[in-house]
Amino acid sequence: MTATIEFEKQTKVLIDDLKSVCANYGLGNDGNEFKIITQVFLYKFMNDKFIHELKKEDKALADNDNLEESLTQMSENDYGMLMMSLDENTARLKPEHFISSLFQRQNENNFSTIFDDTLLSIASLNSDIFSVLTEGGEKIVLFENISKYVTDKRDDFCKAIINKLINFSFENIFHEKFDFYATIFEYLIKDYNTNSGGKYAEYFTPHAVAKIMARCMVQGDVQNVTCYDPSAGSGTLLMNLAHAIGEDKCTIYSQDISQKSSNLLRLNLILNDLVHSIPNIVKGNTILEPYHKEGGKLRKFDYIVSNPPFKLDFSDYRDDLDSKENNERYFAGIPKVPKTKKDSMAIYHLFIQHIMYSLKEKGKAAIVVPTGFITAQSGMDKKIRQRMVESKMLAGVISMPSNIFATTGTNVSVVFLDRENKEDVVLIDASNLGETIKEGKNQKTVLTFDEEEKIIQSFNDKEAIDDFSVVVSYDEIEAKNYSLSAGQYFEIKIEYVDIDQGEFDSKLRVFQNNLEDLFTKSKTLENEIEENLKSLKYD
Repeated sequence: MTATIEFEKQTKVLIDDLKSVCANYGLGNDGNEFKIITQVFLYKFMNDKFIHELKKEDKALADNDNLEESLTQMSENDYGMLMMSLDENTARLKPEHFISSLFQRQNENNFSTIFDDTLLSIASLNSDIFSVLTEGGEKIVLFENISKYVTDKRDDFCKAIINKLINFSFENIFHEKFDFYATIFEYLIKDYNTNSGGKYAEYFTPHAVAKIMARCMVQGDVQNVTCYDPSAGSGTLLMNLAHAIGEDKCTIYSQDISQKSSNLLRLNLILNDLVHSIPNIVKGNTILEPYHKEGGKLRKFDYIVSNPPFKLDFSDYRDDLDSKENNERYFAGIPKVPKTKKDSMAIYHLFIQHIMYSLKEKGKAAIVVPTGFITAQSGMDKKIRQRMVESKMLAGVISMPSNIFATTGTNVSVVFLDRENKEDVVLIDASNLGETIKEGKNQKTVLTFDEEEKIIQSFNDKEAIDDFSVVVSYDEIEAKNYSLSAGQYFEIKIEYVDIDQGEFDSKLRVFQNNLEDLFTKSKTLENEIEENLKSLKYD
C-alpha cells in the first residue's frame, strides 16, 4: 500500500512536470495544453506497457538488462512473431518508437519532426483497435502532431518532454486496478475538466455518485453484458459500471458529441484494460443521429448509465427530431423552442426517453436528473414518470445532497430503471447527508464512506428507514400523481403524551390567558391605527 501511495505521488509529479514544460513554452492554461498532456501521458503509458508485456511473454527478455537495445537487433520476422503473442490491450510498437530511441536522437536536426512522426506512426500502426469513430465513419487516431501547438523552439520543447519521460516508469504498477487509475485519471484531467462554459455533458461525475449508481445496478455475478452511455463524457460512469461487473465480463458502447470527451474516454479505457471496447466509442450526436444499431434498428443494451446535459440549445435540429421514425423513441414529445433563452431547452427529456427505448427486456439503467424532474406535476416530466410506472420498469430514486457536483448548483437525483422490477420501488432522500468542503471557488458536498454504504445497502435491500428511505408500490406512486420524491411518502408522526385532568386544565388556562392577552393587544393596536388615519385625513 505504501509503495502504491508513493508511486501515485511520483505519477502526479510527472503530470505536473509535463504541465511545467508546457508553461515554459507558452502553453500554460492554453486550450491545446490538454491535448499535449494527455497524449504524452498516453504515449509513455503505452511504451511502458509494451515493454512490460514483452517481459511477461519471454523470460529471457525479462532478464535482459538491455532489452530495448536487444529488440532493435531482432530480425523483422522474430519481432513480428513476438508482437503477435501480445494481447489486444497492448499497443504494438516498433523499436524506433521507444522513448529510449527518441532520447538517443534528441540532438538530431528537426527533432520535433522526428518526435511527431513517431507518434503518428504509432497511431497508424494501431489504428484498427485504438481509433475512436465519428458518426460519419471517420477514425480519430491516437496521436497527432503536438509540436505544432508551440510557436517557437519546437525542437527544444520536444526534447524537454522526452527528458521528463525517460526517468519515469509505469512498469511496477501495471498490476494496480481501477481505484489507482481512477485517481490518476482524475488528477490528469482536473485542470481540463470543463467544456466551454458547461453547455454540454459534464466531463467528470463525482466518484461517489458513479460508485452508488454502479453498485445499485450490479448485484451478483454478471457475465457477457453490454454497457452503454449516450452522453459519456470522460467515462467515469462507464468505468465504475465496468469495474462493478468485471472489465473482462462486459463490452462498452458510448456516444458523445464532444471530440474532447471521446478522447478522454479512450484514455480511460486504455488505463482500465478495456481496450477491446475502443471501437465502440463514437463521437456524434446521440439525440439526432444515434450510431449504435443492430439489424437496422437501434441497439438495445443490458446496462445504461448517463449523466446527460440538462439544458442545451438544440433548436437548430429540433424539427428534424419530430419525425415518424422518432415517435416511439420520443414518446413524451420533443421540447418546443422558446422565444427567449434557447439555451434553457430541456434536452435531458430526450436523453431519458432515448435510454428507456434503448433498454433490453431485462435491462437496467441509472440516470442523473435535475431533482425537479421527480416532482413536476405536469408536462414531459410527468409523462415520462407515468410511462416508467405504468410499464413497471422503475426500480427507485435517490435524491442526492445539494452541491454534490461542484460545477453546478442544480440539485440532482438518480433515477434507476429495471425492466424486471414488477414489485415495490425504493425512494431515498439522501439530501441531508454529506459534509461541505471548499473546492476552488465552489462549495462541494462530499459523502463519507459510511454514508455511501448506507445509501447502497438501503437501496439494494429495499429497506425503509425513518425520514431517509421508503418502499412504495406502483399503485401508491400513481395515487401521488407519479411523484418520486421520498419525502412525500414519509409518515407524519404525532407524539402523544399522557397527562392527568389537572395538568390539562392548567395548560388550557395558559392558552386562554395568552389568547386574551393577544386579543387585547390587537384591539389596542387597531385603535392606534384608526387614530393615526384620522389625524392624517384632517391634516
